Amino acid sequence: MKLNLKNPVVAVDLETTGLDIAKDRIVEICIIKILPNGTEDVKISRLNPTIPISPEASAIHGIYNEDVKDCPTFREIAKNMAAHIDGCDLLGYNSIKFDIPLLAEEFLRAGVDVDFRKRKMIDVQNIFHKMEQRTLIAAYKFYCNKNLDNAHSAEADTRATIEVLESQLDRYSELKNDIAFLSEFSTKSRNVDYAGRFIYNDKDEVIVNFGKHKGRLLLHVLRTEPSYYDWMMNSDFALDTKNILTKIRLSEMNKLF
Repeated sequence: MKLNLKNPVVAVDLETTGLDIAKDRIVEICIIKILPNGTEDVKISRLNPTIPISPEASAIHGIYNEDVKDCPTFREIAKNMAAHIDGCDLLGYNSIKFDIPLLAEEFLRAGVDVDFRKRKMIDVQNIFHKMEQRTLIAAYKFYCNKNLDNAHSAEADTRATIEVLESQLDRYSELKNDIAFLSEFSTKSRNVDYAGRFIYNDKDEVIVNFGKHKGRLLLHVLRTEPSYYDWMMNSDFALDTKNILTKIRLSEMNKLF
């Protein structure tokens, strides 16, 4: 079943220097832009991450420092990429937890304003885990009855993600072929920041989603433990997380004056 689209959607997959959203960088990105009429526009870019690629990451995706030393940096392509995906909803595999937060960090470092919170985000992995509890390679075999050749190359993984979602729509009658529905269904929690350090509760209040304060209202933590803000700002949290924390803190301070 082909996707029923009202707006363009971009399927995204990243190959990176590692798994730390705050520290690691993109070495390869594939974006497949699908228009409502079904037309596809494929863009694949290898990037110089400006930091070393970890041996563990290279062992998975097969990209080494020498392969990307002469490639453009993300900063050099950021504005064109932002224009290309402007107004599009987002599709990926484990994208809400990893690809989108890391991509957002790259845009922030490049000084390009891209707000993914205004987009619908579909995470095929979350749909898969709710339905079957498997990995992408197993998902591709299960839903599409194909072996995923060239796994962990950006284009192969991105195309597999699209095919898996289309097959999920065919298999599960309870899934609506509607981007808004799929976005809500594939989102595990309502993140305030991309990394999910802060989430909304059922009263739309911001709560801490990690560490010793997990489950507590963020404003209560900031009021009772003023040093918490400085600790987060001086630690290796994502730039987006720090920006959100600062906005909430400033909003609270403005109420006092």
